[in-house]
Amino acid sequence: MSFGIIVILLLIIYLFLIAPNFERREKMLPFSEVYIAHRGLFYNGEVQSSSANNEVNNYKVDDKQGNPEEDIIPENSLPAFERAVAVGYGIELDTQTTSDGRVVVFHDESLLRMCAVDKKLHDCTYDELIKYSLLGTDYKIPLFEDVLKVIGGKVPLIVEVKSEGNYRRTTRLTAEYLDAYRGAYCVESFHPLVLNWFKKNRPDVLRGQLSTNFFKSTLKRSWYENFILTNLMLNFLSRPDFIAYSYRFRYQPSFLICRNLFRVVCAAWTVRSEEVLRKVEKIFDVIIFDSFLPGKK
Repeated sequence: MSFGIIVILLLIIYLFLIAPNFERREKMLPFSEVYIAHRGLFYNGEVQSSSANNEVNNYKVDDKQGNPEEDIIPENSLPAFERAVAVGYGIELDTQTTSDGRVVVFHDESLLRMCAVDKKLHDCTYDELIKYSLLGTDYKIPLFEDVLKVIGGKVPLIVEVKSEGNYRRTTRLTAEYLDAYRGAYCVESFHPLVLNWFKKNRPDVLRGQLSTNFFKSTLKRSWYENFILTNLMLNFLSRPDFIAYSYRFRYQPSFLICRNLFRVVCAAWTVRSEEVLRKVEKIFDVIIFDSFLPGKK
């Protein structure tokens, strides 16, 4: 077999591995028509630039003036989701399960950053979790079912299924809550097997592969794991409907092939300034943001 034939065969195999499902682009339109608030429209005490005409500043939370100059509103908290809904931003959030099988909305594996408790969330029962506060406020880690009631189908929702703990249980229970949800939503995950589960068990649910340049990640993996994940080479397991890629690595070859050759919907995470937004919104269909307030699309 000639060298040229071998190269062509390897190229065909590579394209087969990374090929997404590009046939449901129109179903992703609701997510591209608004900006998506990363972990809700939270406020951590830093000054936020804004082109949102003070709509957020004028929104009240729990009968208190929800003024970003004064109130801490933690990420992935009920008031953060209420604010996003009130202004009309879409929402991105994270699901995990407690040790007793309750689905909660929280990003980190550890409670240390958000609750000042050195425990892993999936090692705690829900009754333990509600003893802890988010960033020293009165707000607690919310149940997924309560968050869904707050959003109520009013804005598009992106649900990231976290792989920490028992990801199979988290995936299944998250899907069961979404079964009864009415509104535009999709799921995403860094873990290809989460998306593979949705492909097999909820094929109608839009699913997205989260990725980045894993060689730049602080997590320790082998070089070949970093290579496979960075280059989206497990897409064949789930055939994702969209690719959510770190905008900082938007020139990574496999991402560009998925975008330009397969014309898959692409989401940028996480945009944190108006300047970056203007640079990437011509490349990405969906924009996930925090730390500033973009205007309406």
